[in-house]
Amino acid sequence: MDEAVCGGGLRAAFERRRHRALQDPLSLVPVSDSPILGAVSRFVPAVALAALLAVPSSGAAAPAAPAVRVPLITGGEPFDSRSLIGKKVLVLRFQASWCKSCASQAAGIERIYERYKERGVELLALQVDDPEKEARAFLKAHGATYPAALDPNLRVANRFGFKRAPYTIVVNKRGEIVARLEATTDEARLTAAIDSALKPPTKRRSPAKAS
Repeated sequence: MDEAVCGGGLRAAFERRRHRALQDPLSLVPVSDSPILGAVSRFVPAVALAALLAVPSSGAAAPAAPAVRVPLITGGEPFDSRSLIGKKVLVLRFQASWCKSCASQAAGIERIYERYKERGVELLALQVDDPEKEARAFLKAHGATYPAALDPNLRVANRFGFKRAPYTIVVNKRGEIVARLEATTDEARLTAAIDSALKPPTKRRSPAKAS
């Protein structure tokens, strides 16, 4: 073989290998020669598969909401969420007088209550770790007209995965949790979640019968 041709071929091969190394340094180490890389190559696909299995499919059933039965500080009969199943969407608002975000969002919560109360939506505020006096003062200061109750030991909140106030849960008419909205939730997102919960469930088509 001509020396110039051979040398040119080796240089070209070297350049290709150098470029590959810059793009992916691990590509130069054969997996079969490296126990660690071999283990990683087998482990990563397994983790990816597990992650895919952990994500619920779009057709998965929503989790059932725990029942809520509490006396109201705003008057009237004790609130019982079970009485709403099949009739109304329920919005549970976990808030507190000591929570600045709760105060800044209070006007929006009242607007949502007024907008949906005649459209098959019930809203209940649960004042977490709030003495009754402070809870009443908070509701009065923000012109709240929706039902409210106390949750002094987070007895209700903890059953819904509460981490910090404010926290909002939307439960559909079937008693299923369809939205969990964290502290930064704005009025538009809550409205969208309620509108979605109000939509009738999509009917599944029965399989076509073979002729």
